Amino acid sequence: MRESCFHCGQAMGKEIIHFDEKKFCCNGCKSVYEILNMNHLTAFYELNKNAGIRPSDETLPFDYLDTPEVFARIVDFSEGDISLVTFKIPVIHCSSCIWLLESLQTLHSGIRYSMVNFTKKTVQISFKHTALKLSELALFLSRLGYKPVINLESADKKADKIDKNLVIKVAIAGFAFGNGMFFSLPEYWSHWFGRGDVWLEHYIPLFRWLMFMLATAVVIFSASSYYTSAWYGLKNKRITIDIPIVIGILVLYLRSCYEIFSNYGPGYFDTLCGLLFFMLLGKIFQQRTYNALSYDRDYKSFYPIAVTKIDFGTQQNILLSEIKIGDRILVRNEEIIPVDAILINGEGNIDNSFITGESATISKNPGDKIFAGGKQKGSALELEVIKNVDQSYLTQLWNKEAFKKHETGLDTLTNTISKYFTLTILGITLLAGIYWSTVDLEKMFQVVCAILIVACPCALALSAPFTLGHIMRIMGKNKMYVKDVLTIEKMAKIDTLVFDKTGTITHHRKSNISFEGVVLSKFDQENIKTLLKNSNHPLSKSLYDHLAIDDPYFAIEKFKETPGAGYQARIRGQLYKIGSAKFAGIIPEKIETAVYIIKEDQLLGKYLFKNEYRNNIQKLFQSLPHYEKHILSGDNESERDSLKKISNILELHFNQSPEQKLEYIQALQLQDKKVAMIGDGLNDAGALKQSDVGIAIADDSNSFTPSCDIIMNGNKLHDLSHFFSLSKDAIHIVKTTFVISLLYNIVGLTLAITGHMSPLIAAILMPASSISVVIFTSAATWLRALKYFK
Repeated sequence: MRESCFHCGQAMGKEIIHFDEKKFCCNGCKSVYEILNMNHLTAFYELNKNAGIRPSDETLPFDYLDTPEVFARIVDFSEGDISLVTFKIPVIHCSSCIWLLESLQTLHSGIRYSMVNFTKKTVQISFKHTALKLSELALFLSRLGYKPVINLESADKKADKIDKNLVIKVAIAGFAFGNGMFFSLPEYWSHWFGRGDVWLEHYIPLFRWLMFMLATAVVIFSASSYYTSAWYGLKNKRITIDIPIVIGILVLYLRSCYEIFSNYGPGYFDTLCGLLFFMLLGKIFQQRTYNALSYDRDYKSFYPIAVTKIDFGTQQNILLSEIKIGDRILVRNEEIIPVDAILINGEGNIDNSFITGESATISKNPGDKIFAGGKQKGSALELEVIKNVDQSYLTQLWNKEAFKKHETGLDTLTNTISKYFTLTILGITLLAGIYWSTVDLEKMFQVVCAILIVACPCALALSAPFTLGHIMRIMGKNKMYVKDVLTIEKMAKIDTLVFDKTGTITHHRKSNISFEGVVLSKFDQENIKTLLKNSNHPLSKSLYDHLAIDDPYFAIEKFKETPGAGYQARIRGQLYKIGSAKFAGIIPEKIETAVYIIKEDQLLGKYLFKNEYRNNIQKLFQSLPHYEKHILSGDNESERDSLKKISNILELHFNQSPEQKLEYIQALQLQDKKVAMIGDGLNDAGALKQSDVGIAIADDSNSFTPSCDIIMNGNKLHDLSHFFSLSKDAIHIVKTTFVISLLYNIVGLTLAITGHMSPLIAAILMPASSISVVIFTSAATWLRALKYFK
């Protein structure tokens, strides 16, 4: 037996390289091992022996990547000394590849982090382009054996289409299946009528060899993905569903070859080609289904989020999808910048941690370019849009936190069932094969193949993602936008609800406002309204609309905001403070909701607010009897009695800072409660992130927060109980599809074991069961949705 390379597992050539008591096939493999060993990453080989990719010996010129024009097209983001790039790497094939590619920061100090998308075979890398050029990064990956594919198509970042290679495999299998049926006609004719046509019988040997050649092409090429998947599963010591499928294919093919070569019979080549044709059709069906679900979610996830468009001095709230190149938009303090834009007015202080993971801010001056995904820290900015909204890019940013989540029940349950189901099927196949070998050796091959094929739990694996994906789309149509399917499952487990008050259960822009204090001059009113424009707080937005003067724009200096308290800035030489009584340094005579105005340490007055609650808010609390409910508010206790009448909630807490809200959520979780936080995404960011499910209520120009799991239109808050009920129904539907899938397999196995099902019928039933599960989940989710949303 030939020795294999310790790194890549390939057979040794004439030259064997010895190093560290190990053998390598080339200097490339030895070099990669040295790099991993020096950086204490040899656990790579413990995850999967011989998992490495052999580095290419060819010269790899990547200098062109450093050309400014090419660099700008290839990278996703570049600001300061940090850049993000996504490389397509087709050779990613196992858990060791993922582990190594996500450990690149330990191999090179210029790399900050890396994240692999195994399904798309891509890796996103954040790196310091001042310390590591893009060309050097590509070369570094190539020397590790992970050469990136870089071409015009990848630079244009077009959406992935269905795998053309899979379509070719289906076409070849379909061609072989159709022609194989014709070539088998003499055999069928003789079987049905005892004696066939003399001419046809004369050419039976020729037809058999033609079927052999067609079937061989199908087995080698069309079925190759099953061999690859089964092999990688075995290398990783995992039992996958492709293992029994491969056994069935090989058994049927080898048996047919034996019959042809020994002139014993025609074999089952037509059946084998039909089997693979229908199985591959099922793969295309699944792939199109997943792509459709993914595209629909990527594009529509951010539809409830609006931005403030500036048009001839007036402000208008519009959806992201309506932004056009050349539009002027307003971005306030703590808002996410939704598009690539040029800064027109204002002092930019951009926090790109949402993109790069680095919390440092970068100063921007008028005329500078600002990338989508950055967050403004400070006074409001006026921007001119230079690119259309790429909502799938924003979705990718929003979902970064999802990679840190732990697996949840349904996913684990599906994988566990598939694993033990496969072992059970292999055992049943072995016993059935032993039995039929003593009864009818020829029929034994058909029975074994039929069992291995009909028992494939494809429908089982499809049920959870397809059902939850449908629920996501239904919720999206009703203006609740969910980050990922795992959030649906978490929603179903929630038993405690925590509500923010201002901007969540109250309207953002509807309040009864009165003023107490000195008469404000036009000069002061213009300055106050200019300052109000910079804040995202609901009371500030209400007050901005209340002031009946033209929309001003004056330069703001030294803007500073204290979360949950107020903000200050210097405008036209005067220092103004706007905020709570505590922020203004005043002890109020009575409890009330008020915004105080201070000018140069002199109190000008206060605006009194009487909050207006959202429509049907009392009905909302009544519709949630099975949940423990809490209300947290940064405001004072002036509306405690009103809230008690509306909500009948005893757990009311006021004067809560953002840190106290977060700590309150933690305290509930320590009591083993599953908590959903419903807030406006501003001062509630920490609590939203800490909760099991964070729901950000979006109205008008609210920007989405990366801390939330769900974005919900404020006008749909009264339907919150329906959304939670629908999530529980989704779990019930998934479990029902599990039962249906298992019933399919029980019935199919019974027929196959008793010899009443051919492999071809089994191959037809396998995708048919998947289709029926899809139809069932579609109908079930649609009917459940009709119950709540008519």
